[in-house]
Amino acid sequence: MNQEAQRGEDSLLDLRDQFPILETSTYLISNSLGAMPHGAREALASYADSWEEHGVRAWEDPWWNLPGRVSTAIGRILGAPEDSISLHQNVTLASATVASCFDFAGPRNGIVCSELNFPSVVHLYQAQERRGARLNLVESPDGFTVPLDRMLEAIDETTLLVPISHVIFRSSYVQDVEAIVARAHEVGALVVLDVYQSAGIMPLDVEALGVDFAVGGTLKWLCGGPGVACLYASPVMQETCRPAITGWFGRNEPFAFDPRDDSYAAGASRFATGTTNVPSLSAAVAGAEIVAALDLEEVRSKSVRQTQRLIEMCLAEGWTVNSPTDASTRAGHVTVDMPDAEATSRALLERRVMIDYRPGAGIRLAPHSYTLDGEVDEAVSAIREIQTGLRTA
Repeated sequence: MNQEAQRGEDSLLDLRDQFPILETSTYLISNSLGAMPHGAREALASYADSWEEHGVRAWEDPWWNLPGRVSTAIGRILGAPEDSISLHQNVTLASATVASCFDFAGPRNGIVCSELNFPSVVHLYQAQERRGARLNLVESPDGFTVPLDRMLEAIDETTLLVPISHVIFRSSYVQDVEAIVARAHEVGALVVLDVYQSAGIMPLDVEALGVDFAVGGTLKWLCGGPGVACLYASPVMQETCRPAITGWFGRNEPFAFDPRDDSYAAGASRFATGTTNVPSLSAAVAGAEIVAALDLEEVRSKSVRQTQRLIEMCLAEGWTVNSPTDASTRAGHVTVDMPDAEATSRALLERRVMIDYRPGAGIRLAPHSYTLDGEVDEAVSAIREIQTGLRTA
């Protein structure tokens, strides 16, 4: 590694004192739940104080400005233009808002997605079959990767939507978004990109990628906790879509309180629904702004180095690595399997080595920008010790 890259990675460790759990844990699960920053507790306390002291006037400031702060930070992380992000409770509802914009009664009624998309999103698109959609679930031969040729072949002139996960949650496999977008647009289909497993750990530019929509959230690499998801819509979609899942915040004049108003607000606001989730937004803003201020090229460089370190050590132990060994197709976490992996995962948590386990895949380990190299080594050492204990028990 050259000196400039090393300095960039070292500077990322300046973040560590902002995350209390790093003092007591080896935290390697930011792909599932990012570490909580001090600022989240402070913002939640401020939310409670504001409500207690000001009552309904708390809406004036800061509650009313929170969605703008969070969406601006997320927009920077996604490479999205200003005012192109709306906020929702979770990715499933954000995706449902997208699906509600379209009529599946005609000949163009196909939905193409991989069986490795996160199950909640697959369930949503399965439900669209009641509205006339035809769901084509592209199969994975190994359960960890999505063959690009199968995805491209499944997309044809009858396809309406192509919801794809940028990164497969089980394995950290990175899909070829550019190729899928090119094929979808060639036949007139639209792409909904799920960036939940890539935003905050990989550089993103949804505008350059040419996706029509993107969904994600603050729960994982953005260290913002649950309850806040985002929906990016391209300029064309902002002008043409009329979502059926809507609400008063999606109107031009919400405070006219006109039940007959069927107008839609301009820009991304047309995808808004009901009253914003102020507690979750309060918790989310600190982490989103921390990550938005990072150089994501430096974050990616460090992530590639530490995940490669994990892979090499795990392979040396004889364990099965279910993530790509090629860094160009690997995102921010490594999935590793071994005998008694689930029991090993429970023992790791007891030691405060924070990871998670996915059936049929293994233990997921996810270093973030604030992770020390020594913590990566300690995690592998802990797995080795637990495995030895299980074999001799």
